[in-house]
Amino acid sequence: MSDSNKKRKRVSKPKNTIAEEEKELVFLYDDDDVNPNYDKKADEERKTKKGKAKKTAAIVFAAVVGVILVVYLGFSLFFHSHFYFYTKINGNNFSAKSIEDVEKYMSSQVEGYKLTLIGNDNTTETIAGSEISLKYKKSNGLSKALKAQNPFLWPKAFFEKENLQVEVGVEYDKEALTTKIASLKSVTNENTTESASATPVFDGNEFVIQKEVYGNKVDVEALTKAIEEHLNGFVDTLNLEEEKCYIQPKYVSDSQEVADARDKMNQYIKASITYDFSPYTEVVDKAMISGWLTVDENMQVTFQKEKVKEYIKELANKYDTSGKPRSFVTANGNTVEVRNGVYGWKINQDKEYEKLVANIEAGETVTREPEYSRRAVSHEGNDFGNAYVEIDLTNQHLWFIKDGQKIMESDIVTGNPNKGNATPQGVYTLTYKTKNAVLRGPKQADGSYEWESPVSYWMPFNGGIGMHDATWQSAFGGSRYQTHGSHGCVNMPLEKAKEIYGYIDAGTPVICHY
Repeated sequence: MSDSNKKRKRVSKPKNTIAEEEKELVFLYDDDDVNPNYDKKADEERKTKKGKAKKTAAIVFAAVVGVILVVYLGFSLFFHSHFYFYTKINGNNFSAKSIEDVEKYMSSQVEGYKLTLIGNDNTTETIAGSEISLKYKKSNGLSKALKAQNPFLWPKAFFEKENLQVEVGVEYDKEALTTKIASLKSVTNENTTESASATPVFDGNEFVIQKEVYGNKVDVEALTKAIEEHLNGFVDTLNLEEEKCYIQPKYVSDSQEVADARDKMNQYIKASITYDFSPYTEVVDKAMISGWLTVDENMQVTFQKEKVKEYIKELANKYDTSGKPRSFVTANGNTVEVRNGVYGWKINQDKEYEKLVANIEAGETVTREPEYSRRAVSHEGNDFGNAYVEIDLTNQHLWFIKDGQKIMESDIVTGNPNKGNATPQGVYTLTYKTKNAVLRGPKQADGSYEWESPVSYWMPFNGGIGMHDATWQSAFGGSRYQTHGSHGCVNMPLEKAKEIYGYIDAGTPVICHY
């Protein structure tokens, strides 16, 4: 076809702009048309070269993958019977070794084997294999370790190094080993220090945790176990401290039990108990309470019961007056010492212990009196205060004193000392008072009483001994009590008995003295 007869066709896309129209203009030719710039041979050569390059790359890639796969499978097969790279067994390097290699090494270690023990003061001792008849024997420990190894995961050995602890087959004389351990200097050392648990201690303001102490007293059971493990692995060095062969403290600083005990003790020392012995006071504060608290070996907080009771006993010795001798100034101005009697302050020590501990456990701040089994009027001077009955057994006279004034007085007749009925001296408390009572002596076999005495005013202060009218007495005072004395009571004229009956009530102190 000639150039003049060529048919030229023009196709264009929808126009947007003149520039776009020019860019999108496409010239198409019929099958017989020829692109004047097209080189068919060159194009075919390019296609051939490109195909060859792709084929070569595919072959290379397949070859590399094949090599890697062969290497991977080869090593996988290898590690069916060998340990991973970088594997340590009982501290020894057995990288890529077989069980036979390991056993051969272990067997070679028997001759001349020594286990060196290193103490926490860097002293060393040895146990020679020959001392305990050490022998090697094959066991399934290595086989188990190898079976546990996945041979297809061998590449992980480059990232995670194996450090296996395997019980290797050994035989030794156990009795000889026990004897050897018992003779070790670390075991027989007399200059040992005990380990001590961390514990709460009072620092002057609160309880804080005192750190544990690690001693050097050997735990023979733990040491024996560690030695046996090292022998079974043919390990040649045993560090007693690292293997915890010393008796360990039961609790350490971060043990929850220690923290709980500390918190509980700090709760207790929040308490403050002020005892009211008006006008005096005694205070139980944190410093005192801290000395009463203790923790046992299980970190249980307890009170040192004896210390608390001793403190309460000291309070009683200081403030109790019941039964104690008193220096007393009589109505006549004489000073006498009065002994015996039950009147006075007396702390109920058992009840007070319970109440004090309860206050502390609740962390309370309180001001209160102690628990009393007997009470008096005052903690100052004479505890009976300024309103009392005075009975002078020597001069056979009675007074009722109030605010330092003699309100009333009377001659009396007290118990007959010649018949063993002397009225006892001492300070007592009026138990009660009543009118128109019948006083009776001991009951006899026939049911009657040894004696009976009707009285108009009855005021007991010492058991069956009391003040009352005695109309049968013809006289009072002087020495009449030595011949016509009572069975122990204080006899008074009827009118005087009536008078004092109106002045006194239950609880009024009654002082009898010679």
